[in-house]
Amino acid sequence: MQIIARTICILAVASFVNAAGSAPVLKPVVEIEQEVYTYKPADNGSGPTWCFGNTCIVRVGQKVFASGIRTLPDRIPLNNVSWMLFEGFDSGWKQSSINHDMREREPCPLACFQDGRLLLSVNPNSCGPKEKDGRAQPQVLEFPASGKLETFKTHIPKWNSEIRFHAHTYRSFVVDGDRQEMVLFYSTAYDKTYWTFCESNGQWSTQGELEFPWGGEYDKPQPVRLCYPVVQLKNRAVHFCGVSDIIEPYKKWRDYKKQLSGRDWDYDFRRLFYTWSDNISTGKFHKWVEIASCDKTCGWITPCDLWVGPDGQVHVLWTERALNESIRKRFFPDEKQSIALNYATIRDGEVVMRKPVLYWREGQKVAEVPGRGRFHIMPDGRLLVFFQVHGNNATGQPLYENRLVEIAADGTLGPAMVIPLKRPMEGFFTANVRGGSKPSVFLDVLGEMGNAIRYARIRIDEVK
Repeated sequence: MQIIARTICILAVASFVNAAGSAPVLKPVVEIEQEVYTYKPADNGSGPTWCFGNTCIVRVGQKVFASGIRTLPDRIPLNNVSWMLFEGFDSGWKQSSINHDMREREPCPLACFQDGRLLLSVNPNSCGPKEKDGRAQPQVLEFPASGKLETFKTHIPKWNSEIRFHAHTYRSFVVDGDRQEMVLFYSTAYDKTYWTFCESNGQWSTQGELEFPWGGEYDKPQPVRLCYPVVQLKNRAVHFCGVSDIIEPYKKWRDYKKQLSGRDWDYDFRRLFYTWSDNISTGKFHKWVEIASCDKTCGWITPCDLWVGPDGQVHVLWTERALNESIRKRFFPDEKQSIALNYATIRDGEVVMRKPVLYWREGQKVAEVPGRGRFHIMPDGRLLVFFQVHGNNATGQPLYENRLVEIAADGTLGPAMVIPLKRPMEGFFTANVRGGSKPSVFLDVLGEMGNAIRYARIRIDEVK
């Protein structure tokens, strides 16, 4: 296992220089802000953006589609939601399809093929109306390219063994929109994730198990279960990046956390791992690479996005918080808190570059604190990051906004552009290539605000 040390204190960011030479300045223009639907909390530990490593919005040409959930009043948690499908128009959003039969816990990741077909990953559960959980059956629903979304074809994925699927999936569903192929991961075990690959002919031709990294340094050595991964399928290569999600592995911290919460468990999200398969049809993956860790200070890491460039270089985006505030006074009284939206590039399993897109350290007068981010790819291959910022500005006024920044071919960052949204978004999906959408001048954002799911269409102009 290759371990790359955490880097927090990178304060200086180079001025913008495009490696290919001078490029037109970009300007984000907000064209549309709309409400897609409202929902009632399901109180099942999930929510409309729970599958944030995936996406619930796609663009196919000039059309935009989104998946959503509705809470079922006659069902008890956990499996008390069902899916909905929407199509967006300049005038608003239309509910194009709704499910009346399937019951599940989590939102349903959405993807598309560039011939116009939509793919929806669902996890219907067999439990009764008053049962908490039962047996689930992973499915992929295929909606026709005609745009008539009332009917669909059901794909039943094949697996390499008998697996008892249930409400919790931690699943990843991504497609290669051009090759019309898809891969589905289910992380229902603590030592491995199960995967299955579907070719363009609709055959689930290859299945396997990806063993999780080994945590030999813990008080009790154990597999490091990875959850909330960001995954990309491209020309049959699969790239997988997830965060550790295990019960607190260090006894001194676990005991103290129990004193505070009364619970026997508390999960860590502190180590970011990456692996890849050169060709998923072989079933072989490379050794795990640890991209980042704040394991020594009980911090927090969240994977945000992953993109494989035309040259094969892998781009990774994640948030990183240095300290756990609940145990900070007891174990790290002299440490400074910091929060970063970090970016790295990987080639052949080696981290070749790493830097913050935005970095905040405790004590700074201007508290521009980064939230989650997503990559956005322009038609000419230019790489952008869409992200959220909160805190306060130089005059002490509250700050809450979305920004856009370009990452040049040599890794330098351009000036941050504030996106003039009337209602900035914190938790969001975008229409991205991992879900089958093409690179576009349109940045399509689907976000959660209160009990409403909202949409923004942002056109990115070139100012020459």
